[in-house]
Parts: sequence; structure tokens; C-alpha cells
Amino acid sequence: MQIGLMFSLHLEGIVLVFNSIDIEIYNAYAEVKKMVEDKADIQQAVKVYKALGEPTRLKIALLLTEEQNLCCSSISSKLESVAGSTLSHHLKQLTECGLLTLRKDGTYIYYSVNRKTAEKYAPYLYDQEV
Repeated sequence: MQIGLMFSLHLEGIVLVFNSIDIEIYNAYAEVKKMVEDKADIQQAVKVYKALGEPTRLKIALLLTEEQNLCCSSISSKLESVAGSTLSHHLKQLTECGLLTLRKDGTYIYYSVNRKTAEKYAPYLYDQEV
């Protein structure tokens, strides 16, 4: 009996079946895409928070929210207690997580806070005082 019913609905029902399959595929694609985007956001957030979890890097980020385009020697003189090699390591970590941008000018590298990333993952940086 079910075979006859399916056959008799074949002309009308096939469009509905394909439409529901198309909708299900589209919904599944949208969910997978959202999960991938969310996963990238989560990974980015983890990188930023991990970088800011170190007190010296947090101080650097706070300093650069107040003064953009500082070179390594300027940052070092403002922090006072950080060795040059250690500072370079911290700046590299902050740049790799996307929180800082850099601009090269001859032999100097100038660092600034990536405002878009900071506002998305660490908006409190702009509410603090150095």
C-alpha cells in the first residue's frame, strides 16, 4: 500500500522532497560555516587572552593604547625593567596574536595596537590608565 501511495505522489511529492533536502543541506551548511567561524573566533580569543595573561605584555598593550607607533627602545624606556631581548619576545607574542600591528621604517619597527582586535577581544584596554 505504501508503494502505491509513493508512486501516486511521485509527480507532486518529488519537488517537496527535493525542496526539503535542499533546505536541510543549506541549514547544515550554515551551521557548519557558523561553527568554523566561531571556532576561529574562539582560537583568536584564546591567543589574545593568553598573550595578555602575562603582566608585562598587558603593560605593553596598555601603554600602546595610550601612545601609538612606539619603537622597541621607546617602549623599553617607558617600562624600565624589561631587557631588550625579553621585550622583543613579548612584542612578537602580541603581534602574532593579532593585538599589535607593526610598521617598519628603515631599521626601526614601530608598534601600535590593532584597535579592531582590541575592541573585539579586550575592550577593557581602552578603559584603563597606564
